[in-house]
Amino acid sequence: MNEQFKRQEIIYGTSASEILYNSKVLIFGVGGVGGYVCEALARSGVGTIHIVDNDTISVTNINRQIIASYDSLGKSKVEEMKKRILSINPNCNVIATECFFLPENEDSFDFTKYDYIVDCVDTVTAKIEIVMKANREHVKVISAMGAGNKINPSMLEVSDIYKTEVDPLARVMRLELKKRRVKKLKVVYSKEKPIKPAINYLEEGCNKRSIPGSTAFVPPAMGLIIASEIVKDLTNLNEIIKERG
Repeated sequence: MNEQFKRQEIIYGTSASEILYNSKVLIFGVGGVGGYVCEALARSGVGTIHIVDNDTISVTNINRQIIASYDSLGKSKVEEMKKRILSINPNCNVIATECFFLPENEDSFDFTKYDYIVDCVDTVTAKIEIVMKANREHVKVISAMGAGNKINPSMLEVSDIYKTEVDPLARVMRLELKKRRVKKLKVVYSKEKPIKPAINYLEEGCNKRSIPGSTAFVPPAMGLIIASEIVKDLTNLNEIIKERG
């Protein structure tokens, strides 16, 4: 029994630990949600974690992102996340790619090399392309829906995209995926109605769109739930539990 993962192996068994060690997960976005996916997968012993993000850490990230602190301001998110993963599990193969996933660069990523694809990005265009590519290449994929302007982590659920309700981002994704004849997509979403902001902050630059509010509770909880689903799917844990009776 691997001493570091002893408590997990009590539940999962040693064979599950071997599966996780040999698994490769590709994560797009390491912010409030994606950072906690990385955290939990690292602590679960996933052997290869490939992280993709082109952002740097800002002071407004500190309230919810696991890698964000005053010591890390201005630093690359993927590089800071890589250091954190390796500090948790030095045996993990961490690949850090500084870029945003776009239709123009999707050929740079060979999804067939991975056991699971994780969508924790913000833009609908990128989310749809990630899902479409994963489906074309027959790789498992899970997507994070909206965590902004939500305050209640107990209202998060795992669902198929076509069974979601309330969430505005999920509504858009349902429509776009239906047009593309995508039959199913596992997502984590909130049934909580978005809170009306007390203050209207506008994004800097020419677009001037409103910035959603975010708490220290909902994005991390969403990330942990996503990681839980990945580990369960990779190890076939639900079936193992049934067999134990």
